[in-house]
Amino acid sequence: MPPILALILCSVFVLFLLRLEHKQSPHMTLALWIPTIWMLYIGSKPLSIWFPSSGGDLDSGSPLDRTFLIAIMCVALFILIQRRFDWSRAIKENAWLIVLIVFMLASVLWSNIPDISFRRWIREFQAILMAFAVLSEPSPRQAMESILRRTTYILIPFSVLLIKYFPTYGVMYATWSGGQMWTGVTLHKNSLGRLCIIAIFFLFWSLIRRWQGHDKPVWKYQTHTEIFILVIALWLLGGPERNLFNSATSVYALISGLLFYGGLYILKKFGKNLRLSTLATIVLIIIIYGIFSVFTGGSSVNVFASTAGRSATLTGRTEIWAALLPAAMQKPIVGSGFGGFWTSRTRDLFQISEAHNGYLEVLLGLGFVGILLVSLFLLSCCQKAQREILTNFDWGVLCICYIIMAVVHNIGESSIDTLTTQMMAIVLFLSVSSTPALSRELQL
Repeated sequence: MPPILALILCSVFVLFLLRLEHKQSPHMTLALWIPTIWMLYIGSKPLSIWFPSSGGDLDSGSPLDRTFLIAIMCVALFILIQRRFDWSRAIKENAWLIVLIVFMLASVLWSNIPDISFRRWIREFQAILMAFAVLSEPSPRQAMESILRRTTYILIPFSVLLIKYFPTYGVMYATWSGGQMWTGVTLHKNSLGRLCIIAIFFLFWSLIRRWQGHDKPVWKYQTHTEIFILVIALWLLGGPERNLFNSATSVYALISGLLFYGGLYILKKFGKNLRLSTLATIVLIIIIYGIFSVFTGGSSVNVFASTAGRSATLTGRTEIWAALLPAAMQKPIVGSGFGGFWTSRTRDLFQISEAHNGYLEVLLGLGFVGILLVSLFLLSCCQKAQREILTNFDWGVLCICYIIMAVVHNIGESSIDTLTTQMMAIVLFLSVSSTPALSRELQL
């Protein structure tokens, strides 16, 4: 099939899916497309890659991306002001989120690149604005579900299109081995893996709800269509070698989410609920395990690596951790400042651009104080999710499982150090959308 024809057919298919989504949530406002577009942006390649003539560099970013982000931030602010958003109550209900973002801002003061660190912090502030924009919708929970469905309907089909018909954009080759890596609309195979598990879990959750009668399809073949997209996402997760471990960390995160999902339903069947103390303990254990893995050179996760067919070095991760840990220990309390560690110099020095462990990434930028604050933010998300289970079981399960997937994913990948990765952005959006004092009032 000619690539142009494939592009046309894929675009028509996506538009059809979006039409179904509109019928499923007809009461969503047009303004919801602002956080949706932002979520699509962070879930795919930057504009500077789609339009390489836009200039810029790795540290300061491209002018095109900056202009886009500033514009969409201004629109989000306008929406919130127009809706007379209650900032004080939103801040009060998301106290640990605000403490974390304020500490990120304060850390700019001791960064070696304060101007670039501040620009990177602005993106964190944008994430909170987008979450508040979702909260300002008449039905925040339905709005969040709509965002998840829209991003899945758009990013998964177009990833297949790029891999099969536009490999210049959708396929990469490993620097040393020359092996093929599928990236789709994302920057890297690991990013594609993260996108896939987010989509797979949401579709699984949605299909189970429909099977239980909690959600009705708007078209008689909608369920079949979503199963088809689910299969595509699983196929993408498998990668070109078809070994189901294109991104082993993502696979383990997905398995963790699905197992937790099953466990919560078993508890419900026996008339029991997951206690907050139990949930918080599980999340803390995973976080501590992720940190411990770095300090022990990955010995604690070797068994998982061998199961996934990976080397004892976790595909070079243990070597990366060993190289970066001394740098993190130079400023262990407050780190190098948010966004202050990764520069052109450090990338050239270590020959990498991320730590492949979210907890080490936080340690590099914000130190142990940052790890503490991120943990407290995640625990506050757990508190909201556990509270939701008592009143809206399906929504609470969705929130809890994404939190579990996020903390597991960050043992072998980096996404917890910033609110602008798709995984953390979804946790943020779900948490803010569960703000009780505001969401109930806005839904009336």
